[in-house]
Amino acid sequence: MHLGEQAASIGALADDTRRALYAYVAAQPDPVGREQAAAALGIAQHNVNFHLDRLVDEGLLEVEYRRLSGRTGPGAGRPSKLYRRSRREYAVSLPERRYDLAGGILAAAVELAAGGVDLPEALRAAAHQEGRALGSAEPVRGEEDALAATARLLAAQGYEPHLADGVVSLTNCPFDALAQKHTALVCGLNKDFVEGLAVGSGCAGVSASLEPEPDRCCVKVRAGDPPRG
Repeated sequence: MHLGEQAASIGALADDTRRALYAYVAAQPDPVGREQAAAALGIAQHNVNFHLDRLVDEGLLEVEYRRLSGRTGPGAGRPSKLYRRSRREYAVSLPERRYDLAGGILAAAVELAAGGVDLPEALRAAAHQEGRALGSAEPVRGEEDALAATARLLAAQGYEPHLADGVVSLTNCPFDALAQKHTALVCGLNKDFVEGLAVGSGCAGVSASLEPEPDRCCVKVRAGDPPRG
């Protein structure tokens, strides 16, 4: 989901009643009926109905229908509308951070290393493969310039790219806190991920290089081979 969609959904929890209902439903081991939620929180039934359905509309809750009596057939009554927490995950951070992405790459690298691959090579391969997988889902569009396409892909991952004079600079590092503590490891991972993203999308002739600058991502992207030195 894009930032705007996630922010709008999470924004629904700014209302005290909706936040209380969401917290109550999420804490229950089984789906919750409207009457149960109203009684537990001491909220009028019509308010509960409105707010629960709003949480469903925002993707924060899911609905199922079931007869609470357990009976079936004629006379068993209508199924009750029950609510449970959505399986969808939401995360909003400004600037955007992607620690889930870094964690997935590191976990894949550990599995490769456990299988006998040298750790530095495992990190490189895991980062490149994750980039390729994401890039293949968003291929180059028609006659789109390779650098412009790479910038578009990097924007979707939270890098806040800026394309000027044949160079894509990345204003934001999605792995900022990790990069500050483990600079060499995370910056190398970052470079390999960006290269994999370009390869997976079909952005031919694009290369990434490590060119650290204060307050921005250490990676820059150019057409052609990376600069030497």
